[in-house]
Amino acid sequence: MGVAIRTAGVEDRELVVRLLDEAFQDDPVSGWVFPGAEDRRAHHPGLMAAFTDIVLEAGRIDLTEDGSACALWLSMPADDHDGDAEDDSPAQIRQAVDPDNERVEAIARLTAAIHPSGRAHEYLWMIGVAPGRQGEGLGTALIESVLDRCDREGLPAYLEASSARSRKLYERLGFELAGPVLGLPEGGPAMWPMWREPRAAGTAS
Repeated sequence: MGVAIRTAGVEDRELVVRLLDEAFQDDPVSGWVFPGAEDRRAHHPGLMAAFTDIVLEAGRIDLTEDGSACALWLSMPADDHDGDAEDDSPAQIRQAVDPDNERVEAIARLTAAIHPSGRAHEYLWMIGVAPGRQGEGLGTALIESVLDRCDREGLPAYLEASSARSRKLYERLGFELAGPVLGLPEGGPAMWPMWREPRAAGTAS
């Protein structure tokens, strides 16, 4: 049975924020950004809201019809890497979400620093599946719908895997390690930059 997918609009904002908050509460990177459980419960929804607003404005959010999973995509131009040190958005997000938490800003700058440049591509910023619905193939369906378009249009795709489990899923979808693993400071978890070249028509999955 296929998974029905639609493009989320501003009217879906609260649903997407809640979905991402629930899906990433136990994620290793979220745990590094907000080490304390109480602090994470207090500030994590605000960070997910900031990400959702950015992608609603500049990208696209795909949402399953039943609201159980979503994927945040940005279409990156070939010249997308134009001086991250001068980008004020990580500091602005930190100020809005949790001004005393340097890691809110650090995670944005660290991932920006390893982001590939020079070729237009689709960037899977985040994908979230409701905790009670994980393992049903919803995330795979969301990703494959965009990868099919990438293959038709000859576009590569990029993401950062935030856990060994998600890395294995992305490898099954054709992503490969795109550079050195990013080890977050102060004993933080690893993030794997992953790149997928478009597949020619008829190429097996």
